[in-house]
Amino acid sequence: MSRRAFRASILHFLRDPHELPHARVSESYAYFEDGLLVVEDGLVTDVGEYAEHAPALGDTPVVDYRGRLIVPGFLDCHVHYPQTGMIGSYGEELLSWLATYTYPAERAFADLDHARAVAELFLTELLRNGTTTALVFATVHAVSAQALFEKALTLNMRLISGKVLMDRNAPAYLCDTPETAYAESKALIEEWHGRGRLLYAVTPRFAGSSSPEQLRVAKRLLNEHPDCWLHTHVAENKSEVAWIQELYAHECAPGTSYLGVYDHFGLMTQRSVFAHGVQLDDADFELVAKRRSAVAFCPTSNLFLGSGLFRYRRAREIDIKLGLATDVGGGTSFSQLQSLNEAYKIVKLQGDKLSALEAFHLATLGSAEALELDDKVGSFRDGNEADFVVLDPNATPLLRFRMANARGIEEQLFVFMTLGDDRAIEATYLAGERAHAR
Repeated sequence: MSRRAFRASILHFLRDPHELPHARVSESYAYFEDGLLVVEDGLVTDVGEYAEHAPALGDTPVVDYRGRLIVPGFLDCHVHYPQTGMIGSYGEELLSWLATYTYPAERAFADLDHARAVAELFLTELLRNGTTTALVFATVHAVSAQALFEKALTLNMRLISGKVLMDRNAPAYLCDTPETAYAESKALIEEWHGRGRLLYAVTPRFAGSSSPEQLRVAKRLLNEHPDCWLHTHVAENKSEVAWIQELYAHECAPGTSYLGVYDHFGLMTQRSVFAHGVQLDDADFELVAKRRSAVAFCPTSNLFLGSGLFRYRRAREIDIKLGLATDVGGGTSFSQLQSLNEAYKIVKLQGDKLSALEAFHLATLGSAEALELDDKVGSFRDGNEADFVVLDPNATPLLRFRMANARGIEEQLFVFMTLGDDRAIEATYLAGERAHAR
């Protein structure tokens, strides 16, 4: 039996601060200024004040991170590992960006050695930025998913991924067929789903690149493997929305929305995650809530590609499950601190505010709930997997200077999310074992 403890300031969320009136918001989280996190065989067994719990430690070794803040590992609810090499590509909107940069980059992932090399870099970047769980797009090539799963397994990382389904409106070198999509996905599910901490997502790229026949294959896979996820894109920009509605005008009922296309094919489940949703209207949000599906909010990507401002506050009012995502390579940073920085600005531009507590909840427990993984990650609840991040308030001279003037944990969190990036991550732990050290 492996047992160790970690001493630091410790914060995790018990519930969504958005659900509470301001006077009771402190009930949404537990904060221990001098705290202790006890980990046994990779699982959380205790968390609380050091003075209260230290007498029971006995000869348990204690890792001393005093002066730093431990929070649950960040979750990334939508990210493309094959796009790591094209992050920061200039000047296009979504559909032309795909044709100009994305599809040529993804072609190389037919080669297993190339996929393995990029998978290693990609996962290293996630960990370097404090992300311990991710929902990840691969490419249409089965070996691209294989390479990612192999590396994540060696790291003992909680990861959801799958090969992409794409049989039209893309270069021939990136197209499969409904038949190969089914056979290759099923083989990957049987090999990788539930192995270690790995999980599988059936992954049609988006409705525009899958035929009706292929979307029916996606539904068949979900019917046969109901504990798998569905991962795709929806309503990212206006021209895409218009194109999808035209493309499916004869397949679906008149007036069916882009999101409604997925519902028509039975793809909106409790484990379905739809990336972006910038152009979703209230009726779409209500459908997401009704189906208990989730939307991945991708702040840096939506701004970089000029897709628009996600209606975050309206989504919260309608009570949809919402996760935070980098969407690299449309997104411009692997850092969820930077995602929160841009999320704050998006909300502010719409006349509202995103509090630091709500933001950090979104990056941890909220995203775990969106992915239906909150019984495993996202908080320090007893029995959860001990994935966590050590944040250093002195990581840069500016952070150190600004933190000296921060009044309380809420302001400290706000400083981390506005001034922090990968440099603020002192260490990242997976199942109680250090996976990254700055």
